[in-house]
Amino acid sequence: MERGKSYPPGSFARTPSEMSNNFWDPSRGRHGLFDVWSFQDFEAVVSSGLGGGSLIYANVLLRKDAKWFVRDAPAGEGYESWPITRADLEPHYDAVEQMMTPQRFPQGRPGYEAARRADLLAQAGRALGFTADQPPLAVTFAAGGGPPTPGAPIPTPAYGNYHGKPRITCVLCGECDLGCNSGSKNTLDHTYLSAAKYHGADIRTHHEVRTITPRDGGGYAVGYVVHNPGTARATVDLSTRTVTCDKLVLAAGTFGTTYLLLRNRSALPGMSRQLGRRFCGNGDLLGFVSDVPGLPLGSSRAPVITSYVRVPDALDHTAGSGGGNGARPLSTATGRGVYVEDAGYPTAVEWLVEATQVHSTAHRVARAAAALLLSRLRWAPSRRISSIVGNLLGQGEVSAGSMPLLGMGRDLPLGVMSVRGDYLQVEKYPAGNWPYFTGMREVMEGLAEQLGGRFTDNPMTWLSRVVTVHPLGGASMGDDVVSGVIDGYGEVFGHPGLYVADGAAMPGPVGANPSMTIAAFADRLAENALSVPWPRTASAPALPRPAARPTPSVKRASMS
Repeated sequence: MERGKSYPPGSFARTPSEMSNNFWDPSRGRHGLFDVWSFQDFEAVVSSGLGGGSLIYANVLLRKDAKWFVRDAPAGEGYESWPITRADLEPHYDAVEQMMTPQRFPQGRPGYEAARRADLLAQAGRALGFTADQPPLAVTFAAGGGPPTPGAPIPTPAYGNYHGKPRITCVLCGECDLGCNSGSKNTLDHTYLSAAKYHGADIRTHHEVRTITPRDGGGYAVGYVVHNPGTARATVDLSTRTVTCDKLVLAAGTFGTTYLLLRNRSALPGMSRQLGRRFCGNGDLLGFVSDVPGLPLGSSRAPVITSYVRVPDALDHTAGSGGGNGARPLSTATGRGVYVEDAGYPTAVEWLVEATQVHSTAHRVARAAAALLLSRLRWAPSRRISSIVGNLLGQGEVSAGSMPLLGMGRDLPLGVMSVRGDYLQVEKYPAGNWPYFTGMREVMEGLAEQLGGRFTDNPMTWLSRVVTVHPLGGASMGDDVVSGVIDGYGEVFGHPGLYVADGAAMPGPVGANPSMTIAAFADRLAENALSVPWPRTASAPALPRPAARPTPSVKRASMS
C-alpha cells in the first residue's frame, strides 16, 4: 500500500503550475511528490509516491563503513549500538547491487566532459589529505552492454516494466531530485516493484495505512483510507477500510513508520520504551561554493551527485583500521567522520542564480539600454543588436563557477519523536550536534578554498536550523526490547510478524548516503521473514535464523 501515486517516465512535474501542486497535503487537494516537514529546530524533505524516497534521491549506493557499525554502551542519550555488522549485511549489499545494477559516472568519456566538478572536488579533497572517489549510482549510463551514451534505449528486464513506458539512459539534465522523466534512474518502481508485480504482488496506490491491530491467533488487522486525487479531504475525514494479514512490513519511511507505531502504541502492548528515540538526520548539512575560477563546473550537465570526499572518523584510527589515508579526524571536539559530495541542479536553476545577481544585472540592463539608444540615434547597422543582446545576458560567470556541497556523516541520534494531536513532533534535534556541524562546515570551507572559490552557508543555518533529506531512527534495532524496538532482522520485539524495513530501523547515522544500507537491511529482513513458519505467537520460542546465503557473483559496472 502506497499513499501517493505512481510516476511513469514523463509524469514528473516541471512547469511552475505543475510544481505548485507537487506537494503532499490531501486536505488542500494536493497529492504530489514532495512532503515537506517543519519541526521545532529543523526541516525535512521526503517523498510520497510509488517508489518512495528513491524517486527523489540522488542515486548514491555507498555501503556503510565497517568500523562505523559501533556498539556503544548504553550510557546516556545519543549512544548508538548496532546489533548487526558489516559482515552480516555484506551478502545483502551484494544482492541489492545485483538488482539495482549501479554504474559510476563516466567522467571524461566523450559526451560527459562538461561536468568538471566531479574531478575538481576529488582533487580538492585529496589535496586536504582525504580520500575521494566516484560513488556507484543507481543510474543507467550504458545499456545493453554498450558504451555510455546519453539517451540510448534501456532494454526491458526479464521481470518487466511496471509502468510499461520506455526508458532511456541518463541525459545529464541534473533533475534527479525532481524525479527522472527519462526513466534513467533505477528507482524502486523500475526494479523491485516491477519484479514484485511480475510475481503477482497486489500493489495499491492512494492507500494510506492508519491503524494496526493484532489479531487473535496471530497476524494483524490493518485499517487504511483511500485518497481521491480529485478531492480536497483531510486524511482524518476519510472512511477507514480494513485488510488482514499474517505478516505486516512497515516501510513508510522514518517519519511514516514511527508515526504509525506511536499512533497505534496502545494497540501494541509491550512496545519498547525506545520507540520514538534515537532520531537523527544522518548529519545532513548543505553549503555552497561560488566564484570557482576557470572553466564552468558543469553543475547542470550531470546527475546530481558524481563524486565524494570522505573525511575519516576517530574510529578509523583504531588499531588495525588502516583507514583515513593518514588524515586527521574531523575535529578534536567530535572525531566523527563525514562525507562531502558535489551537487548538481537543473539548467533552470542556473538562470535563477544569474537573476539573483541584482547589481550586475542592473548594470548590464543599463549598458544595453544605452547601446540600443545610441544605435537608434546613429543609425548603426542592425548586426550590432546581436552583440548588445549577448552583453545583456552576461557571461554567466556566477552560475558557471557555483555548486552546492552536500554533507552527511555521524551525527548524534539525540532526537525524540512523539505524536501530539495526531501530528508527529521531533524534539532535541539538532541540539547537541552543533560541534559536529561546525566541524563539517570547516571541511566545506577547506574544500572551497582548495577550489579557489568562496564558501557560503545555507541561510537556514544562520537561524540555527538544518535541513535533512535522510531522517533516520525512531523504531531502531537493538539486542533486546530494552535497547531497541526491533531485532537485527527487523521484527518488532513481542509482536511476531510485524516488521520495520526502512530508515526508522537505523539505531544511529549510517554516515554515507543511507539508501544502500536500508535496502540491504530490508533484503536481510525479507530473507528471514520468508524462512519463518507461520502461524507463530509472541509466546512461541524463538526460531533459528537462516544460514547466510552464498555471496552472489556481482560484476560492478564502472565507467570511471
